[in-house]
Amino acid sequence: MNSLKLPAWLTGMGSRALAGPILIVMMLAMMILPLPAFALDIFFSFNIALSIIVLLTSLYTVRPLDFMVFPTVLLISTMLRLSLNVASTRVVLTEGHTGPDAAGKVIEAFGHFLIGGNYAIGIIVFVILTIINFTVVTKGAGRIAEVGARFALDAMPGKQMAIDADLNAGLIAEDEARRRRTEVAQEAEFYGAMDGASKYVKGDAVAGIMVTIINVVGGLIVGMVQHDLDFSAASKIYALLAIGDGLVAQIPSLIISTAAGIVVSRVASDQDIGNQFINQLFAKPEVMYITASIIGGMGVIPGMPHVAFILLAGSLAGAGYMLKKRAAEAPAKEAAAAAAAATAIPPAPEMEEATWQDILPVDTLGLEVGYRLIPLVDKNQGGELLRRIKGIRKKFAQDIGFLSPPVHIRDNLELKPSSYRIALKGVEIGSGDANMGQYLAIDPGMVSGPLPGAPTVDPAFGLPAVWIESHMRDQAQAMGYTVVDAGTVIATHLNHLITSNATELLGRHEVQQLLDHLGKESPKLIEDLTPRLLSLSIIQKVLQNLLVEGVHIRDMRTIVETLTEYAPQIQDANELTAQVRIALGRAIVQQIFPSGNELAVMTLDNKLERLLMQTLQGHGADGASMEPGLADTLALQTEAAAQHQQQLGITPVLLVPGPLRALLARFLRRTLPQVKVLSHAELPENKTIRVTSLVGGQL
Repeated sequence: MNSLKLPAWLTGMGSRALAGPILIVMMLAMMILPLPAFALDIFFSFNIALSIIVLLTSLYTVRPLDFMVFPTVLLISTMLRLSLNVASTRVVLTEGHTGPDAAGKVIEAFGHFLIGGNYAIGIIVFVILTIINFTVVTKGAGRIAEVGARFALDAMPGKQMAIDADLNAGLIAEDEARRRRTEVAQEAEFYGAMDGASKYVKGDAVAGIMVTIINVVGGLIVGMVQHDLDFSAASKIYALLAIGDGLVAQIPSLIISTAAGIVVSRVASDQDIGNQFINQLFAKPEVMYITASIIGGMGVIPGMPHVAFILLAGSLAGAGYMLKKRAAEAPAKEAAAAAAAATAIPPAPEMEEATWQDILPVDTLGLEVGYRLIPLVDKNQGGELLRRIKGIRKKFAQDIGFLSPPVHIRDNLELKPSSYRIALKGVEIGSGDANMGQYLAIDPGMVSGPLPGAPTVDPAFGLPAVWIESHMRDQAQAMGYTVVDAGTVIATHLNHLITSNATELLGRHEVQQLLDHLGKESPKLIEDLTPRLLSLSIIQKVLQNLLVEGVHIRDMRTIVETLTEYAPQIQDANELTAQVRIALGRAIVQQIFPSGNELAVMTLDNKLERLLMQTLQGHGADGASMEPGLADTLALQTEAAAQHQQQLGITPVLLVPGPLRALLARFLRRTLPQVKVLSHAELPENKTIRVTSLVGGQL
């Protein structure tokens, strides 16, 4: 016997993939095909269980995106209730004359439970439940979803900018950035879908009232006209069935609406709603004491239920006492932990003679943190900052061209608990504060208003900022602030300082590693250069000259080939640097002008250019030899021209003859570090020059 084979398209589809189509087909079938009473009991029980599952899932989700399918669940559950209403109405009107159990035991039980023998009270209670669901829960959840969708869309640009900033700083990889961008887009789509799905729930509440009224009126007509029942008997049977049918549909609707309100009204946090409720509502002992006093005062008023009020007041006062006691013990435990950490190293049994091992090497890069920031650098507690520092070093190597020394991290109890310190070769080059559990909202210059919090300054770039609580993060992003956590503050500051001090990080050891790395692919190239033509110290000086002006050294092959070509005639590091810059001209221009063939630059007036050439010929290339009056004039006019360039949105670039480039670059680096100085020989031939400002025209 041949076995039955399913189509290939069906066998390739998992059982989970079939769940959705089967459920939709069943709902459509319930509207068209008659169902027996037992099937109605099964479907009504499933509807109630589904609503409870949805409610509990919404309570235990941490983020709205953890329950991303909720808008679809909301729509399907609404359509399921409407399909059951149609199926039950058919059974009620065709079989209702046979007795209260004609539409199944579930509808009969809910009808008896709510009516309790009094039809008027039953109808009133049912209408009240429906009104609560329609005017309070559903309407409120729909309004929150509408506002949430609007704020999510408004906050998208700020969130995208924050992701791009982390990616450019090397704090996250491209995959992580892509995941975050997808999450931002999904969040906006989620709130938009919730806004639309809430309209279905609102319509479901209206339909519930109308279906119940139709069932009562239609049942009276069918019972009295077709089955010859008197008004009393028809009212008793059909009112029970109609109200039971409405109730068994409205209770799941109320539960689903409550779940929708919980999902869209909660603020993003790392805790579920239960933990948030306990930790935030019952966190202040003062609130407990005041509430206990008010409730206790009400309990002693004559006529009040004394036992209930006084018992509740005592419970609240006891809870306040426990909270206050716990808060008082927290600083002592924290101080004891700090003291234990400080005294963890036992004293030596006896003093030993000093040795050369007592001289500890100075760390090239060091990061010291206060004890409250230790979780950021502790592997056992997550150590988020450790992962980001690895990303910073990888990004630095890819962009600058060499691997920076490792960052040695240690705790320092002499620092403030939330402070950190960054050192280069044992000397502090940066410090700041990072508040764990809070976010730094940085003002990029286009925010829509102020934020409550502790005002401060972004330690990396000096922008105005404010420390805010975690629940204000979305609001700050919607207002245009760039919001980062404490770990990102430290990582961004560290990345900025490492990039700014790349020259000092390039030691002989790093230069030798660079040459060894290139020598694996081109050993002959390295053999021809060092030590035959140039010493390692001269090569190091050339590379440092490039880095001090922000030129990347990723193209080591071109650098080495240029040095090999000119080293037989030139041994001066500055002159060799000039030749290397010419060879790297295309890359230097690309770094300053990422796009376009037109280069907007500043140039020197002919009179000033001749004057500087005379200064160079008479005193050499040392910028200190420039006359004070000429130096002041040059600085002022260059600053004015640079500001004009920046107002046009252009990087300030000064184009000068080759002999003057090193002199002016060294001079302007002290006064106007944002100005880049290029020589004519460094410009590629395919670039067009447009002069925007003339320096020295007022001499």
